[in-house]
Amino acid sequence: MGALIAVVDKKGGDATQPAITMLSTLSSSSTEAFGIASSSNVKTVSRINALRKLDLNSPVVIGHRFSRILRSDSPQPILLKGVAIALEGRTYSEEENPQLEPFAGDLQKSSKQAARAFIEKLSGDYAFVLAKSTRLIAGRDAVGARPLYYGENTMFAALASQRKALWKIGIETTYSFPPGHVALADEKGFRFERVKTLTYSKPKPTSMQAAAKKLETLLRNSTMQRVTALKEVAVAFSGGLDSSIIALLVRELGLDVQLIHVSLENQTETQHARKAAELLGLPIQVRLFKEEDVEEAVPKVLCLIEEADPLKTSIGIPVYWTAQQAARMGFKVMLAGQGADELFGGYRRYLDDYVWHGEGRVRKRIFNDIVEIHETNLERDFKICNFHNVELRLPFAAFEIAKFAIGLPVKLKIDPHPESLRKLVLRKVAERIGLPERIVKKPKKALQYTTGVDRALKRLARGQSVTVKDYLQKTFHKTLKETI
Repeated sequence: MGALIAVVDKKGGDATQPAITMLSTLSSSSTEAFGIASSSNVKTVSRINALRKLDLNSPVVIGHRFSRILRSDSPQPILLKGVAIALEGRTYSEEENPQLEPFAGDLQKSSKQAARAFIEKLSGDYAFVLAKSTRLIAGRDAVGARPLYYGENTMFAALASQRKALWKIGIETTYSFPPGHVALADEKGFRFERVKTLTYSKPKPTSMQAAAKKLETLLRNSTMQRVTALKEVAVAFSGGLDSSIIALLVRELGLDVQLIHVSLENQTETQHARKAAELLGLPIQVRLFKEEDVEEAVPKVLCLIEEADPLKTSIGIPVYWTAQQAARMGFKVMLAGQGADELFGGYRRYLDDYVWHGEGRVRKRIFNDIVEIHETNLERDFKICNFHNVELRLPFAAFEIAKFAIGLPVKLKIDPHPESLRKLVLRKVAERIGLPERIVKKPKKALQYTTGVDRALKRLARGQSVTVKDYLQKTFHKTLKETI
């Protein structure tokens, strides 16, 4: 686990120093090694300063910041059949950590074919880069769970797990790498090819019982894949439907499960989370914060999510606290329920669309939210957890589950009445697996409101006589000047 960088010098010069400059922005207290490579040479060191005088004499260079999660994890990049490869993330199979081995056979054909085959064949949460002598090849999983950004200027075409690495070498405009695509980059810039992506489709007729049975199977498989080789795991726990389903499925797999709940003091949802944990028979660690803790967390979270978005910040702060607590308790992997609301119609806006504009409108909106979830939610949360050296795994954010959810009729997700519950098919799954009725029928409540963080941010902004957006923008720009 760690972060990737890759850079092509468009003028044909040596890209080593720009690559090292990018890597230097990704350092953290949990870093065990920095690796950098061309198509013919690899150098791995424990401190970034040991790379400062390195000269790989190559216009294409890739790099990786390494922090160990599993015993089998090892520093990257590696050289394989004349190609340098680095992969950030996790592939899910029967093996504990297949990582880069699947590239080996396909590299005998071509690097691009190997990259395409990797995305086509393997499920998981990952991004990867391959360095050849004159070009770079990169790819990202089909949902976009792991962050990857790209951009270019007159000097460089580059990719990185964090935007700040691109900003550091003068690439001001950055973009999120499209999920399920392969990119080729050389002196001419980027060219993208679609490999495996989610597509809009008409709903497939099915009953609630059949849909719930299929979804239960998919969720069980996805959860099992994400805890293979683990003995213990933390679960980010609100006490609501999504996190409770994940917690129960992991408990049934025989792992030691630790629920972690964070909130500001005196929030009503905390008591509900305690009761839900009691009903599930699982231990819960509750950590309560004060408003001054929100103020302290704001610059740290803004630096990690790399934008001053009020909604992302108000969600990011509880995620930050949860990952921090998981790390302090010694957990390396944390599961969470992100993705369920987009997949199964959990947000109020879906109900409003359904009531006022009909099924076609809400299906299109849900689809758009699913294919954009990497930018709206996943990148934020993975970057935050990565900072704490906690690997975030999301059973709902799996390609097969997303494809299944897109094909479901809206009526299996939402009842078009103003006060009805949403995520109907997911609630049916919860009933099937034995989740207590108190949790099954609990209405959806947004994290930023239930934790009290949204109100705290508004009070902090009012204290400076500015809007929340202006307060965050000012803090963000100040933080960037100090870190880049």
